[in-house]
Amino acid sequence: MTDCFALLDEPCRPWLEVAALRAKFHARSAEVHPDRVHNAPEAERAAAQERYTALNAAFNTLREPKDRLQHLLELESGAKPGNIQSTPPELTDLFFEVGRLCRDVDFFLLEKGRANSPLLKVKMFQRAMDWTNQINTLQQRLNAKRGELEAALAAMNEVWAAAPSESEARRIALPLARLEQLYRTFSFLSRWTAQLQDRLVQLAF
Repeated sequence: MTDCFALLDEPCRPWLEVAALRAKFHARSAEVHPDRVHNAPEAERAAAQERYTALNAAFNTLREPKDRLQHLLELESGAKPGNIQSTPPELTDLFFEVGRLCRDVDFFLLEKGRANSPLLKVKMFQRAMDWTNQINTLQQRLNAKRGELEAALAAMNEVWAAAPSESEARRIALPLARLEQLYRTFSFLSRWTAQLQDRLVQLAF
């Protein structure tokens, strides 16, 4: 499999500074951008396009913690993480809150879609603002949890830097079970963030 860390000359580790990664990506992609060889033979242009596409894919994989952790787990263990079966215990409260809020907003959106008088539409607009505020408040809690997880990832970089390079010894030394747990938690947070963002978009119309 393609090593996205190697493509962007980054050491394999759980935490990356996204701003620095973006700067490195822009510098490297500018070097291999297909526009630089637009007058070259077709084979050279195709190779440049392939390199540019690979760099884009690597950057998109590494910039998001969930995707980066999945990729890192594949590189270190040789297999993709298993399917997520249940919500981590520390996220149970958030799971129920997100589910309840999404259901309530969906019910409101159905009600809003049936409103046809100007007075009702004004009331619906005011209620939509209330739901928007509730979603934003919950999004802030999700972001705070995400910040805690990112700090945990940053603390793990030292373990990765000190791990031996020999594959079997490396797997023993690395806390891969903990990394997979964090990956799963990020997966839930990403899913819930997307669900709430979708409701925000619908409330705006």
